[in-house]
Order: sequence, then structure tokens, then C-alpha cells
Amino acid sequence: MAAEQKTAKGTGHLVRPYGDTTGDGMVQLSFTLPIAHSKAAEGAAAQLAHKMGMDPALVVHSKPMGDGFTFFVVYGRVNHLVDLSQVEVVERDYPLLTPKEVNAAVRRSLRRRLVVVGGCIGTDAHTVGIDAILNIKGFAGEKGLEYYRELKVVNLGAQVSVPDLVARAQAEGADAVLVSQVVTQRDAHLLNTREMSAAFREAYPADRRPVLIVGGPRFDETMADELGVDRVFSRGTTPAEVASYLVHRLAPGPGSSKPVGRIA
Repeated sequence: MAAEQKTAKGTGHLVRPYGDTTGDGMVQLSFTLPIAHSKAAEGAAAQLAHKMGMDPALVVHSKPMGDGFTFFVVYGRVNHLVDLSQVEVVERDYPLLTPKEVNAAVRRSLRRRLVVVGGCIGTDAHTVGIDAILNIKGFAGEKGLEYYRELKVVNLGAQVSVPDLVARAQAEGADAVLVSQVVTQRDAHLLNTREMSAAFREAYPADRRPVLIVGGPRFDETMADELGVDRVFSRGTTPAEVASYLVHRLAPGPGSSKPVGRIA
């Protein structure tokens, strides 16, 4: 699972944060403390920033955030360097296709429509993300997956229970399941994703399980294996990227060693 997710490393160049002048190490940090707004609260914020390695640390903004809470912005210098040779990211390891190319690949490889079931699971009612990918209106100037003639899209909307998601995927014969998670308090997005992954593995034989994809602004794209899914998409993902990935996994081109259809 997720074998196609590869990490890429940088060039080995060392870099330092830039604020006012090149290499000055200046950064801006914002956070909230459970303290009423006061001079003492600003002192507490500066103390926290110092303990985090900012020196000097200047509280440049503070604002009450309800009873007993204060929001701060702190500006200061850090001494840490970033070693780009140690940076790990998930690179896109498949070509970005046009809708015409996606349709042709699905028609050629599957000889039927590729079925996608999507929604927001748990108590998450934020459908902006899943709608941006699935709905025909799309996102960032790109039309959503409903626009692709060779894709059958079933958008279940918000607050879908995991059992209902599994049942609908089985009923539709889903090739892929897309889940969006925006609510992240107490790592709800991670807990829900692990629950979803476990439910699909219990409900399907390994060689018949749909490709599982999750996305949302707080996901780490390197966590696919840990979460038990095939791909994690983070903020800024476009419909074309998702459609191209579906072709990469489920409708590979001629000469590819990848199996056609659902894969574990």
C-alpha cells in the first residue's frame, strides 16, 4: 500500500529565516494563552517565546479572545538553520493529465466508468473541500470530477458515518473512496481516518478494496502508511491532481506493470 509515495530530499543547502535583512533569522509566531489580557499576559507570551528559542522575542500584538484568553503575535530571532538535505516531502510521481486524457485512459484500461464515492465523515460538516474536488464547478479554475465523462461520482456530503460510507461504496462498486476532513480538534481527522481505513479492510478482501484517499488542510502527506490509506492530499490540491492520481492507480497506460482495477 502507498508504495508509489516517494520522498524527495533537497540539495543540502543550509538556509536561515529572513525577516528584515537576509539571514537575520527573524520569524513571526502567533498563539493563544489561557490568560486574561494584561501586561502579565504579554510577559508570559514573551517568556514562552524565549523558551522556544526566540531571542530577542517582542510581543508586537495582543488581543483578548473571550473571557480568560489572549491571542499574541511575537516577533523575534531564532538561531536554527534548515538543512534542505534533511527535508522529506511527497513528490507527485505521476503525470498531470487533462480531462480528455483521463477519460481516454479510463476507457482504454477499465472499459467502464471509474466509480468514485466521496464525503466528509464523522461530525465534519465542512463540505467545501470535497465539493471542490467532486462538484463540476471545481476549484482553482479546474472543473471537478463530475465533469469527467468516464468517472461516476457519488458525493455523500457531510457527516457521513463510516459504516454508511462502507455500505455505499459496496453498493456502488466503488473503485476509489475520497474523504475530506477539516475538523481537526483533538486530532479528530486522524482518528476518523484510521477508523475508516480499518472498516474498509474488515469489509473487503485485500485485492478488492477501493483505493482510499483522504484530504484536508491539516493532513501531513507523508502519513499515508500510518493512517492506512493509499494517498493523502493536503491544502491546495486540485481536481486534476486527484483525477490524474486515480488514473495512475486504477487505469495505468500500456506497458505499465501496475494492475488494472482495485488494488491493495
